[in-house]
Amino acid sequence: MGITDSITVMIDKLHAYMLAMASEQHEVLRGLRAETGRLPNGNWAITPEQAAFLQLLVHVMDARRVIDVGTFTGYSALAMALAMPEDGRIVTCDIAEGWSKMGEHYWRNAGVEGKIDLRIGPGVQVLGEMIAEGGAGGFDLAFLDADKRSYPVYLDQLAELLRPGGLLVADNVLWRARVLDEADADPDTAGVRAFNEKLHGDPRFDTVILPIVDGMSLARKK
Repeated sequence: MGITDSITVMIDKLHAYMLAMASEQHEVLRGLRAETGRLPNGNWAITPEQAAFLQLLVHVMDARRVIDVGTFTGYSALAMALAMPEDGRIVTCDIAEGWSKMGEHYWRNAGVEGKIDLRIGPGVQVLGEMIAEGGAGGFDLAFLDADKRSYPVYLDQLAELLRPGGLLVADNVLWRARVLDEADADPDTAGVRAFNEKLHGDPRFDTVILPIVDGMSLARKK
């Protein structure tokens, strides 16, 4: 076994150890993660450690109003809904409802379906409607994991929807290190890079990037 192989084995063992030392996941959450993982694009979903991290943030903030941009199969929405109090509500949106149908089944089984408001449509449109409905300043936490080219637009919309002291969490901000390649003009890469640079200089937020999986930004609205 070469040095590279040895490092890979060690990283895999450490990852397994990290998961084993975390709090036990809800059985319905495990079930949805397993079914999602069998999809050809199952890697779109956040990982179990990211789900646990989001749940911890919800608990620490006592978050009662949450936005989830990018439903996919509903795994992140389920994780946060399980951590929310009974009067908590989460608005989750996705451009297509096909994958979210899988999540609805698990939401019902977990007894949190009533906490989740699923809205189908482009995220920019849904968030714009929420602002028009008077939602500005009314949300405790927002999780962003949708189309990357729209990240800079989402930033402004979520900044308006979050309350002072609210938290924005954005996934994939390291984008498999492609953000470092200035020659990479792919719209998704450009979107993530523009989002990072915009958030870095945004006076509305205090920000840090955590090296969790593909990078997660935490930004607290001032």
